[in-house]
Amino acid sequence: MNYIELVAAIESYTENNFPDITLADGSIQTTKKQLDTFIKQAEQRIYNTVQFPSIRKNMTGNIQAGNKYLKAPDDFLSVYSLAVITGYGTAAETYYYLLNKDVNLIRQAYPNPTATGIPQYYALFGPAIVGNAITNELTFILGPTPNANLTVELHFYYYPESIVTTGTSWLGDNFDTVLLYGSLVEAYTFMKGETDMLALYDGKYKEALALAKRLGDGLERQDAYRNGQYRQAVT
Repeated sequence: MNYIELVAAIESYTENNFPDITLADGSIQTTKKQLDTFIKQAEQRIYNTVQFPSIRKNMTGNIQAGNKYLKAPDDFLSVYSLAVITGYGTAAETYYYLLNKDVNLIRQAYPNPTATGIPQYYALFGPAIVGNAITNELTFILGPTPNANLTVELHFYYYPESIVTTGTSWLGDNFDTVLLYGSLVEAYTFMKGETDMLALYDGKYKEALALAKRLGDGLERQDAYRNGQYRQAVT
């Protein structure tokens, strides 16, 4: 299901074309803006409930000797894994996966920032500061402080571009049911629709979400060799 099909389905199910409305401040909220909001809210709920591999990516970066801080990517949400790579790009390339700890533990274990080595631990330190301004981006703190310029590889969760922006998405192509009913819940809540219909849409959304979790948090994390094939009990 692409964006155009999704919008048509929302309007058809709710029997509402969501005409432009005038807000209290006098601004106009267009039909497209209303529908885009419903869809984005549904995507956010889904992506924060099911850990699909499609919302995970990796990238490499660099840490500098003597600098215990590492800036997170702009679209960063949460960590999947963080590794330091020595000998990057050579035959001696070696990965060292860091352990996630609290900031206070790293501060306690490595109170002197001049004590350096290959980092073993990391923690989310807080927002990055540029000049005197606090930004919206996060920073990692490493322990111990790096003793050399090293490459790091970060696997992390992020929000994929919305189907609103791209016209298509992995969710729309592979699990459109949960996206549709999630959007309907948002749309019908906005409409202040009948309680029984809202409950119906919410129930359908939860059914679809359960199937999505079975895929993203279940089937995509196992194989038949390790776990055996699923068998239905026969009575």
